[in-house]
Amino acid sequence: MTHFLDDILRQPEELQRAFDYLCAAGQGTLQTSAAAVRKARHVYVTGIGSSWHAALSVAPIFSRGANPVHMLDAGELLQFATLPPAAVVIVISRSGRSAEVVSLLAKARESGAVVIGISNSPDGALAQEAQIAMVVPTKPDHAISVNTYSTLAAAAGALATATVTSFGEKLAASLVASVAETESRIAHWRTQIADNAWFACDKATYFLGRGGALGSCHEARLLWEEGAKSPATALGTGSFRHGPQEMVTPDVRFGLWIDAHRMREQDLSVARDLRRLGASVMLIGQEIPDLAGDLVFQIPSIAPDWQFLIDIIPAQLAAEHLARLQGVDCDAFRNCSYVVDGEFGLMNEEVAMRTEKD
Repeated sequence: MTHFLDDILRQPEELQRAFDYLCAAGQGTLQTSAAAVRKARHVYVTGIGSSWHAALSVAPIFSRGANPVHMLDAGELLQFATLPPAAVVIVISRSGRSAEVVSLLAKARESGAVVIGISNSPDGALAQEAQIAMVVPTKPDHAISVNTYSTLAAAAGALATATVTSFGEKLAASLVASVAETESRIAHWRTQIADNAWFACDKATYFLGRGGALGSCHEARLLWEEGAKSPATALGTGSFRHGPQEMVTPDVRFGLWIDAHRMREQDLSVARDLRRLGASVMLIGQEIPDLAGDLVFQIPSIAPDWQFLIDIIPAQLAAEHLARLQGVDCDAFRNCSYVVDGEFGLMNEEVAMRTEKD
């Protein structure tokens, strides 16, 4: 078993621990954070890498609750934005030590902004320097962000929900029940994946989603790149319909996330047309017709706007399977460091020396 797969399989346990924290030890911090967001005139949500994808997943909760937020990844917010005085900046980072995040903390101090940090590491700069810090207890992943991704998304979702309505034990229990049902389906999903023709090597891959699933499809793209060492593209499903579909050919595969309530029939029709054009289609969502795609993952019912919590798991399993199929090591990074703590080049000194030696 790969370390990547081991991390995927223990995800339900880590999510349970995250919700235990959010409903008990972290409840006070959660409510303080929500109160600060509600009072602020300007609120930014940011992160880098997989943490940014967690931010994308929860942005619709803020917007649909009439509490819109500014969305910029940490690199863009750092270099191309001026923070208004008294703004609130919600920074999501598993380590709290990424170069852009550390520099952004200094920028926030200079502008008088309040930083709400959501992290997995109590020792990182984010947890140490944020005015309000939510540190979600999670056993670190071996390499690729799996549990650190999903638990930070859970915490950010809890903050968004607490801001626009309320987040308490009833909702948490409902989400935990959906996670438990997801765990019971993983064995079947792995059986579906085995020998499915959707996984043919050397195919271009596009991931499409809407709303909270936009974060899931971008995270799937990153899993493809980090785990299977294969290029991939992620787009909003609506944006894809306005021109990019010109590249569709039979040697392209697609992964589409289908929302339980919004644009459902429209997106199923996109899947139908992609197959008519010869593309291979994977679908992830609730109560999808089994024949609607070449590979269909049925996820359990879950609270509205929270599908992102579980709909990433089939994609994680798919990325791990493709890595093994292609004979690449999903448990090691060839070029990237675990924490990108500098802003020059692609490789830190250790990786560069190893590359030169090879």
